[in-house]
Amino acid sequence: MLQAVRCCGLEIAAVNVKCSGMSEKPATFDAAVIGGGPAGLAAALALAQGGARTVLVARRVPYGDNRTTALLGGSVDFLEDLDVWRRCKDQAAPLQTIRLVDDTGRLIRAPEVRFSSDEIGLDAFGYNIENRILVAALEERAAELAEITRLDDEAEAIVPDALEVAIRTIGGHSVAARIVIGADGRHSLCRDAAGIDVRRRDLDQAALTFNLTHSRPHRNASTEFHTPHGPCVFVPLPGDRSSVVWVTKPGEAARLKTLSDDELSAAAERQSHSILGSVRVESGRHLFPLTIERPRQFASNRIALVGEASHVIPPIGAQGLNLGLRDAADIARFVGQVMASGEDPGSAMVLRRYASARRPDILSREMVIDIANRSLLSEFLPMQSLRAAGMHLIGSVGPLRRLAMREGLSPSWRSRRPAETQL
Repeated sequence: MLQAVRCCGLEIAAVNVKCSGMSEKPATFDAAVIGGGPAGLAAALALAQGGARTVLVARRVPYGDNRTTALLGGSVDFLEDLDVWRRCKDQAAPLQTIRLVDDTGRLIRAPEVRFSSDEIGLDAFGYNIENRILVAALEERAAELAEITRLDDEAEAIVPDALEVAIRTIGGHSVAARIVIGADGRHSLCRDAAGIDVRRRDLDQAALTFNLTHSRPHRNASTEFHTPHGPCVFVPLPGDRSSVVWVTKPGEAARLKTLSDDELSAAAERQSHSILGSVRVESGRHLFPLTIERPRQFASNRIALVGEASHVIPPIGAQGLNLGLRDAADIARFVGQVMASGEDPGSAMVLRRYASARRPDILSREMVIDIANRSLLSEFLPMQSLRAAGMHLIGSVGPLRRLAMREGLSPSWRSRRPAETQL
């Protein structure tokens, strides 16, 4: 039976977690999750609900970031299955309409394209929610599950061998697991421990994110202005508020970040063409360079990668965390299947199945986002003509538009699965 013990000044819910100065063998878990962001917390919950004894190695720290995530349909279903969504849905805004507006000012411009969720029989494409609210709901649910042991610490060393993976934390704790889920971000210690190299391509773009209030209602419509240097998207939040992701040249993004509140409010209102009326930026701005990163493998040596340890893509099309949640759902599904038959959850077979499931999803999303971004930035007239023609077809041909909407939510080739693991 699990019970709380205090070890090295840290309270943890397990009796055999080894601390420095202790001689007994560290506890071995079915699974360990390294990292406490949304993808890591979701993975820990899904594994635990599937019957895996799981240790979550992540510090409990207040989420100080005011960025938001547009959770698309399958992600909301997954969070419902984890008993998380009911805890935060009232603080999320539905996304019922998506507008794509060519604001390049070029001679050849694409027509406006409007997507409506009711056209494909949905109340909403998804919901936009502040990350801090989502993380709080995930943390609340994780604290309820006896199958999750929490180490409020950071991993310092991860050493895989033939039978298990040894984990040592900065605070001197030691545990072992038969499979490790690396949810520790783009500078992943787990990825290094698995011996997985990563491909990285820096883009000559940066994203500035902030939230704002406005005088006109957004009517649950997300509007994406396509500028010569990248998209600027205004995404609904509850009430008369929206989140903004403004992608542009690095120097321009840095300049925008240094503006006063009044100056940035005026710049955002100009960029939005005043569709939201007068706007006022809220406190908190975040600037980050855009890159595309992908590991050469998604799993190896009893370590499976999820979230930004497994893929980093530009914030275009709201794909990042939605991909991470599908990572979490898939690895939990495969681990649950083999554990039900008494097999090794960290076996090479499980890792191969996981990699095979994730590769086409991740590669296809990366490719589409990269092509869309390149076509927007291109000064080559034939490319601009091709982009405009493609947008015209999507906007005017109903079956093609509905296909684009469905594929944007989740790849249609993903097989139907039981409710508890489907995403």
